[in-house]
Amino acid sequence: MTLLAGCAAGESAGSAGSTGSNPARVAAATAEAGRLRALLLPAPQGMKVVHGPETGFFGRLEATRKGLAAVRAASAERPECAKAAQLDVTEPTVAGAPAAVVAFASDKGSITEAIVSMPTEGFPAPLPKECANYTAAVNGTKVTYRTRELSMPRRGDQSRAYLTTAAGGGQDVQVGTVLVRRGKAVLSLLVVGEKVKRDGLYELGRLADERLAKLHG
Repeated sequence: MTLLAGCAAGESAGSAGSTGSNPARVAAATAEAGRLRALLLPAPQGMKVVHGPETGFFGRLEATRKGLAAVRAASAERPECAKAAQLDVTEPTVAGAPAAVVAFASDKGSITEAIVSMPTEGFPAPLPKECANYTAAVNGTKVTYRTRELSMPRRGDQSRAYLTTAAGGGQDVQVGTVLVRRGKAVLSLLVVGEKVKRDGLYELGRLADERLAKLHG
């Protein structure tokens, strides 16, 4: 959810070539991020690109930095839950991993996809039980987050899906999350709207995983 909060309309920024001081590392990251960018989903029918595609070191991407800023701006009763079941960009190995991000939007909602090439086979731990229901103050509004894990068909080497309902300020918003790992590559999908349908979320995960499989094909 925090990643999506940072993916407002805007141009791509934070290229791999602008980060790091080791030319060989930058060149390798640039090449890998370019491969990941080619695997990102195209804009779904009825939606348009509102951010990216953006490539570079994960921790330096504009989308990532804005997401972290959104987390810091919110006061949660359980701060650890804001980054639970996600790639932890505060970890140096994750922040320094090559990545590609794109976001789409329509008047009905938005989709954000990120693919990160991890240095080792890393995958976010399952959502802790204490994070299934918690509150946070977001821009002065009390928001309650309720999350449940979904029984999505397995994708890649590992996969998980969640559906979160955020209620506050007289509005309810749903966030569907899909996480898939193939080898060292991890993809994340965030789907936001008034109502996120499980079947649609699963199909999006299938399409994204099919493209991710090309990384090793």
